Amino acid sequence: MAPFKRQTSGAVVCASCGRLVGVNDEQCLNCGRRNPGLWGFAPLVRALGRDAGFVPLILTGCIGLYLASLLLGGGARAMSGGPLGILSPRFESLFLLGASGALPVFELGRWWTLLSAGWLHGGLLHLFFNMLWVRQLAPETAELYGPGRLVIIYTVAGVTGFALSSAAGAYVPFLGGAQFTVGASAAIFGLLGALVHYGRRTGSSVVHGQALTYAVVMFVFGLIMPGVDNYAHAGGFAGGYLAGRVLDPMTPERLDHIVIALACLAASLAAVVASLLFGLPLFRT
Repeated sequence: MAPFKRQTSGAVVCASCGRLVGVNDEQCLNCGRRNPGLWGFAPLVRALGRDAGFVPLILTGCIGLYLASLLLGGGARAMSGGPLGILSPRFESLFLLGASGALPVFELGRWWTLLSAGWLHGGLLHLFFNMLWVRQLAPETAELYGPGRLVIIYTVAGVTGFALSSAAGAYVPFLGGAQFTVGASAAIFGLLGALVHYGRRTGSSVVHGQALTYAVVMFVFGLIMPGVDNYAHAGGFAGGYLAGRVLDPMTPERLDHIVIALACLAASLAAVVASLLFGLPLFRT
């Protein structure tokens, strides 16, 4: 059967545990998941890969918004904020699309940018390296937690990372924090945090050790490299770890996880739209 056609009879693979179930079964007898056949669309979900197409969505969204930020600003600056700022979009265009930080969140009340900023990038290398890490870590996280919980972890980590960075920039600016910040690295650190929890929860020293090593190396790199938002990294790691703990990788993914994941994606899109709608009048006056 073609993977992009709805299956109405026969057996399919449970979306949570991988065991064969009837396409119309109400519950998987192995893991207890409700509607394990996903209304006959389980073959489509499997065809999208372990992450159910989330990685291509991130790549497309981040690259598309980077190009949009260049177009809105009438081009790019040659260098801004260190090597990661090569071909950096202008401040105005990033602000319009939903950059976060102490200035947008606390001074202008644009709280929704905690969701949108993770889809924006401050330069070509910034975008390139973050997308490499997404391709490396997101499929592995989806394999261990499930694609729905991957999206939740990614979104929660981005919010907690930018919340910590914005708060630090607003209340303790002499200790760092960001007045203006973008990038997927907060969410990437969240994936590492979730993987560290998985290793602790399951006793997998390989997963725990490798994820923790990656996190430490990347955090030290951020301390050395100028223009890196280390508060966002720390907040993202903590958010991902806590989200992984709440979602518990030892239990099967449930239908409500998929629903929450879709809500996270919808909220992120709405945040970008809200940034444009509320930001344009500021630049017209």
